[in-house]
Amino acid sequence: MDRRWRTIGVLAGGLFAVNMVARLITRFGFDNDDAAADRVTLVMFVVIGLTLAVVAFRWGRVRPLAAWAADVAVVVLIAMALTVLVGPLLVGYSPFADGAGTFFAQIWLYLLATGLGALGGYLVATALGLDYRSQQLKRYAEVKAAKPRRVVRR
Repeated sequence: MDRRWRTIGVLAGGLFAVNMVARLITRFGFDNDDAAADRVTLVMFVVIGLTLAVVAFRWGRVRPLAAWAADVAVVVLIAMALTVLVGPLLVGYSPFADGAGTFFAQIWLYLLATGLGALGGYLVATALGLDYRSQQLKRYAEVKAAKPRRVVRR
C-alpha cells in the first residue's frame, strides 16, 4: 500500500512539475506575449496528456481497469488542485486573479487533457490486445484449448 501511494504522489508531483515549468517559461520568457503563452500552455497540456497515456498503457497491461483508473483519478485530482491553486502562487499571481471564468476554464481544460490522455492510452492497449482483460481472456482460451476432451463412457 505504501508503494501505491508513493507512485501516486510521484506521478502527481511530475504532472505538477510539468505545469510549473510551463508557468516559469511563460513568466520569464514570454511575459507580455499572449500568443506565445498560449502555445506554451498547449504544449503543457499535450505533455500532460501524453504522460497519462503512457501511464494508462503501462498500468492497463498489468492491472485491472478498476484498480488503475482509481489511482489515475486520484493523481489527476491532486495534480489539478496543485496546478490550479498552488501553481499561480509560486509565480506571483493569485489563483483567482483573472476571474472565475478563467479559474474554471483551467479546471475543464486540465480534466479534458488528462481524460483524453488516459483514455487514449487505454484504448491503444485494448486495440492491440495488450490490456489486462484481453490477456486474461487469451490465457483462458489457451487453457481451454489445451485440455483434451473428456470422453464419457456409459
